[in-house]
Amino acid sequence: MRNPLSKTIVTIKPSGIRKFFDLVNEMEGVISLGVGEPDFDTPWHIRDEGIYALEKGRTFYTSNSGLTELRQEIANYIKRTQGVDYDPKKEIMVTVGGSEAIDVAFRAMLDPGDEVLIPEPSYVSYVPCAVLAGGKPVIIDLKAENDFRLTAEEVIEKITGKTKILVLPFPNNPTGSVMGREELEKIAKVVIEKDLYVLSDEIYAELTYNGKHVSITSIEGMKERTVLINGFSKAYAMTGWRLGYACAPEVILKQMLKIHQYAIMCAPTTSQYAAVEALKNGDKDVEEMRRSYNHRRRFLMNAFREMGLDCFEPFGAFYVFPCIKEFGMTSEEFATKFLMEEKVATVPGTAFGASGEGFLRISYAYSLETLKIAMGKLAKFITKLRNEKA
Repeated sequence: MRNPLSKTIVTIKPSGIRKFFDLVNEMEGVISLGVGEPDFDTPWHIRDEGIYALEKGRTFYTSNSGLTELRQEIANYIKRTQGVDYDPKKEIMVTVGGSEAIDVAFRAMLDPGDEVLIPEPSYVSYVPCAVLAGGKPVIIDLKAENDFRLTAEEVIEKITGKTKILVLPFPNNPTGSVMGREELEKIAKVVIEKDLYVLSDEIYAELTYNGKHVSITSIEGMKERTVLINGFSKAYAMTGWRLGYACAPEVILKQMLKIHQYAIMCAPTTSQYAAVEALKNGDKDVEEMRRSYNHRRRFLMNAFREMGLDCFEPFGAFYVFPCIKEFGMTSEEFATKFLMEEKVATVPGTAFGASGEGFLRISYAYSLETLKIAMGKLAKFITKLRNEKA
């Protein structure tokens, strides 16, 4: 019988996150610190708008690019937060989560053999989506001594004649690292000089704790070279609504929309009406959730200091990325042993790329009480490991 499978898809490994949590699902009484999902319910006024849309029978397709009103609100949001103007008719499309936007952007822009610079540790979808689009991922290993920020020098070092796209995954999952304007300006200079394009994944833009997020699109000359990706999952606690968006130059977005038309048709209609309400009246909700996340973030950093566990201070997203190299185990070995002995689930840093070796991703999208119990177990666990080494 002929092989029914694509040679390309067979080469792609399953997500390291899902692989690890298959093990978690088989155990009872586990405290999970691994899921990258807000523990808040979607705010009621946003849910109400979704319910109202259903009651009114708004259950039909929208335009392929999304509700006109939603695209206008997205344009308004970017203008007031970043000072960048996008034409809602020609430069914005609504997608099924930010993940679809990543996939569609790569497929619209890459020819076979084009190289994509991907800083790691980072979100698990960039490499496989680049491969599925025919591109060649080129990894930039981010360094702990730089707080996992990307430098212009690191970009220059990896550029070849085949380089086409640079992925900017900031604020970063899994490290929580953020990029400032001065750092982005240096990278923008390289991008322009080398005639590259940027895929800027800004899904955690609203979850920053030391000043406001800066988008590379706000730097002169970069809007026309950037596909900006964002969505509603993280900031508005709307993961299950499956709604994201892409903002890009018309010449790129037109082709992205073509793929979206054939593969998806349109994003969920109910979710789009709810998202309009989120953008219009959700700032207070975002601020309340951000304040709570920041409180938990500071608690974890203090807990790590007390137990003598090395961890740079992250200022974005809702993750910490402590270093566990002192214990002489791989990230997977440490996470597995911690899970088996203390029933606390974390994610090995290697799930986000080889440069994540020696680190764990711990999410603080959990209650403070849960975090306190988990940190007590972690302190007990590493004390035991240190005593065994002594």
